Parts: sequence; C-alpha cells; structure tokens
Amino acid sequence: MTANSSALEAQDTYNLNDTPGFCIFGGWSGKPFSDIAAFKSIIWKSDVVYVGETHDQFKDHLAQLEALKALREARGSKVVVGFEMLNMTLQPVLDDYAAGKITEEEFLLKSDWKKEWGFDFNLYKPLFDFIRENRLNALALNLPKKIVSKIARAGLEGLTPEEKQYLPEKVEITKHKKYIAYMKDTFDGHGDNPMSSMFTFENYLASMCAWNEAMGSRLADFMNKNPGYSALAVVGNGHVIYNAAIPASVKSRTLKLRHASFYTEDAALCPQKMPDEAKNLANYIWYIAHPKNAEPDKAQITSAATAAK
Repeated sequence: MTANSSALEAQDTYNLNDTPGFCIFGGWSGKPFSDIAAFKSIIWKSDVVYVGETHDQFKDHLAQLEALKALREARGSKVVVGFEMLNMTLQPVLDDYAAGKITEEEFLLKSDWKKEWGFDFNLYKPLFDFIRENRLNALALNLPKKIVSKIARAGLEGLTPEEKQYLPEKVEITKHKKYIAYMKDTFDGHGDNPMSSMFTFENYLASMCAWNEAMGSRLADFMNKNPGYSALAVVGNGHVIYNAAIPASVKSRTLKLRHASFYTEDAALCPQKMPDEAKNLANYIWYIAHPKNAEPDKAQITSAATAAK
C-alpha cells in the first residue's frame, strides 16, 4: 500500500468532515461544556491532556484531534503527542515519520503497525498528518508486549535485568479501589480464554500497573526535560479511567503541571445532564455518537491475555 492509496482509502472509509461534537460535562460537577469555546477554555489552561478512546471508533480520534488543534493554538510548536499504539523501542521510527523523513508506507512497514497495534491506521491518520504538517513531537509510550505478558505470567520479580530496563525505576501498584474493581472486571471477563489460567489476578494487576507506569513515566520524563511544552496522551479509555492509570503516573513524577482527562462515552444523543454513573470517570466526560453499524471495541485496554499471545 502506498501513502497515496492509504490516504484515498481513509477518505473512502472515514468521513474526514465528521465531528465528535462538544457534548462534554465536568466529571465531578456535571457542568456542561457544550461548544468549542468552552472546550478550548479547558485545553488552553492545561499542560497535560488525556483523551481516551474506544480504539475502533473514528469519532473518538477526531475528538483527540480537536484537543491537539487546541493545544497547537495555545502552545505553538511546543506540543508532544504520546501514543499508546507504539512501543518505546519504535521511537526512532516515530521520530523519522513525525519529521517527514520517511513516508507513511515506510512508517507502517518499519513499525509493523498491523502486528504492533492491529487497528486500522486510517483511524489515526488525521492525528499523524497534523503532527507532520506542524512539525510536532511524538512519543512512543507503550511497553513491548512481551514485557506485559511476562509480568502477567511471572510477576515483576520474574523479569530479567534486560527486561527491567523498559520499566521506570519504581512501579507503583495502585491502591485505587474503583480502578482495582475495574481491573477485576476485565480479568474475570477473560474466563473463557485459556490464557487466563496462566496467571493470577495479582500478576495481572501488576502487569497493568507496570504498563501504566511505563507510559506515564515516558510522558513525565519528556515534560520534565522540556518546560513550557504541553502534551496530549492518545490512549484507550482504560488508561484514563478514574485518573488512576496514566494520569496518576504522570502526576506522581511531575510538579506544578495542570492536567485534564477526558473519558469518551458512546451516546446517540447528548444527555441533558450527566448520568450519575459517569461521575468521577475522569475530569471530563465526552459523549460522542458512535455509528450504529460499527463493531464495538470489546475491551478499552488490550488485556494481558491478548498481549501474551
């Protein structure tokens, strides 16, 4: 596939003129932020912005693009975008692509996108195009899959010194009760998967925490080394929920940064007020109408069972 054919495919498959809308509520207050001006008021006063996604939903990625555009307006070129979709060993490839040194076709080949992530690249293409057009920085945030899967099977102590180099010096195992309950639900959901018999919940939780800590550490290190920059984290909703995953990791490693997290939720119509069950899912809840004919993304984060394959 060439870059030009990929662009044409994106235009045919996804409506680039579509919009996520601005049906946004404060995660604690329930206050509505119902237009682009209100949305920009949030972004412009934030240093680190996390916009979660359901991976296969194009409008969620357009929401991330809206946040990126607003950050670009506020900070100029001093913006970095962190991607869950690429593991940290691929940073040189991502650097070359963001700088325009390699083509889209070369990037997809060198990053082994289909195996590395699996979801259609065209879902993310508008984000990458914006980064390249504006010469912005990009970060490959993720751990190599083999590290996540090994922690799930053998725990953190089962890693070799060479494998531990991908982790921050300290990996905090979360004590957040709601997040642990959420993790338990995802773990129990793997009951019909033979992989689930390979590891305990304690190791599964450790693998998810290591995953979050590694991604948060990557983003925090960049922000600490580059004062004046703002950051956008492009990640699954499961890495944003309750501010207990990546946001908690970044906050624990930085000082005096202003954070704004968005949990994206499917809704055919914008609710008149925020439903009670959405309270505290993130700093802001963003309701977006997903196409009815689209297959749902059954897991907000890739499970350790999947990573272990």
